[in-house]
Amino acid sequence: MKLGLACVAALLLAMSLVGCAGVPDVPPHAPDIATPALDGDFLRADDGVRLPLRSWLPAGKPVAVVLYVHGFNDYSHGGEEPAKAFARDGIATFAYDQRGFGHAPDRGRWAGTWRMAQDLAEASRLVRARYPGVPLFIFGESMGAAVAIVGVTGTAGAEKPVADGYILLAPAVWGRGEMNIFERGALWLAATFMPGATFTGQSLHIMASDNIEMLRELAHDPLFIKATRSATIAGLVNLMTLAQRSAPLIDQRALILYGAHDEIIPPHAIKRFLARLPAVPPGRRRIAYYRAGYHMLARDLDAPLVIRDMEHWMADPAAPLPSGADRNLPPGFSDQPWG
Repeated sequence: MKLGLACVAALLLAMSLVGCAGVPDVPPHAPDIATPALDGDFLRADDGVRLPLRSWLPAGKPVAVVLYVHGFNDYSHGGEEPAKAFARDGIATFAYDQRGFGHAPDRGRWAGTWRMAQDLAEASRLVRARYPGVPLFIFGESMGAAVAIVGVTGTAGAEKPVADGYILLAPAVWGRGEMNIFERGALWLAATFMPGATFTGQSLHIMASDNIEMLRELAHDPLFIKATRSATIAGLVNLMTLAQRSAPLIDQRALILYGAHDEIIPPHAIKRFLARLPAVPPGRRRIAYYRAGYHMLARDLDAPLVIRDMEHWMADPAAPLPSGADRNLPPGFSDQPWG
């Protein structure tokens, strides 16, 4: 089926067009000095920029809090389905539009890895302060997972976020080292001759999910970016490369989820990432492999199963997942045996 749908198009191009520089793609701003704050429907960052903020809250005091970090060309709306389910089960969720995406400033332009990681650190501290003593989990999807990785490991140079655990769903770790010579060669062409060109990737015919109705809705969503600038693609690849290189530093409590039918982040990139993770005590890290899953696991047709796994993991990270996705893992998808 011809999806033409934004979700994959730009991201797939990002895998074949590699940027050279880590500089942000946004126009220069004269930053204001501001105190970070959750200001109604906005997250106010330390430079005064206001990022749109959404929340899904349970009826009473939450048993846990989730900070959702969206994927490439998406925005805070991407966390709506899991957040609704979380709220029904007593978990509060907050999500903000990252710079360059959704309603955030400089739409379509890359803000830079440091800035994105710094925004995450500030958001986590603000949410933690609002709910002291309540377990806080950072849930990063694809690009959002890469931001969480470079943030928590400190490799982006920003302040580190605070959280009791990290959910990394289909983490975007397809860096330069995982690309072939033709993909790396496209880097030079795009960066040198087409820095301002935009791409849709409609001809790639990639399946991001088996939830076709959801993909159609994204295709008609005016806030979902459909055409991506070459410079923004370059920034994404820089982020993915750094996230891949950061793997040996990830010793935090983490749940890593991947779908067997993921056509966005290739299996060899995920396997290399998992192989580079450091040893941790049993129960501190759990890997889930969904044999019917696609890239957008939390929005696939089997999303309820994935969401239930996330909820159970947040409640008891050492316990096996209800779906069994953490057992009988295929070769290359287990960093250590589970007891």
